[in-house]
Amino acid sequence: MANSLTIENVDAGYGSVRVLEDVSMRVDPGATVVLLGTNGNGKSTLIKCIMGLCRPSAGRIVAEIDGEKHDLIGRKPEEIVDLGIALVPEGRRLFPRLTVEENLLLGAFRRTARAQKTRNLDFCYATFPRLAERKKQLAGSMSGGEQQMLALARALMLAPKILLVDEPSVGLAPVLVSRTIDAIRDLKDQYHLTVLMAEQNFNQAIRIADRGYVIVHGKIAFEGGSAQELNNNDLIRKFYLGL
Repeated sequence: MANSLTIENVDAGYGSVRVLEDVSMRVDPGATVVLLGTNGNGKSTLIKCIMGLCRPSAGRIVAEIDGEKHDLIGRKPEEIVDLGIALVPEGRRLFPRLTVEENLLLGAFRRTARAQKTRNLDFCYATFPRLAERKKQLAGSMSGGEQQMLALARALMLAPKILLVDEPSVGLAPVLVSRTIDAIRDLKDQYHLTVLMAEQNFNQAIRIADRGYVIVHGKIAFEGGSAQELNNNDLIRKFYLGL
């Protein structure tokens, strides 16, 4: 069944500060779409709008889950999660004093996920063997790369239809960034997910992108219909590749 996101003419901000202006984009069923932009351009604010953590002042955000459309604006975050939309937040946001397994089990929040808890836990351990080795270890004592694995696995415990990933490369060494991006691609393929990834590391994001957008000062400055279009865009070559 189709699982997609449609964002139409969204304005949003914090108090009197406007962060997003007339943002429109789509995430097609089964696609990996990247939202590219340097820090402070509105990527995380848009992710928060989708998850109900920031309410837009204008526009629409519609998720299609298993062929049924849901207007997300005005819904509580837990209601959006219960639809099957999972977030891997920037900075991972784990529970550092809980074990790996306790963090994973907390991910199985929605009713559908609770029914699949054991199967999903086994899948997470098979996908990330390091987590299986360290399931009794406190999350806060793990390396940055291991914590990012745990954040991804925790999102999978929700049995999501749509996966949002906010800045997965932040705080990671280059080799770990590459592994994390590869893991997102593999999980998308195995779980048949629809993925929206906000990222500033262009070279890594483009490796798994089907299409994408560039956001500058809260506005969509460019839409690339393919990874090749993104790679050949003058705006990207200037800001990301230094060409």
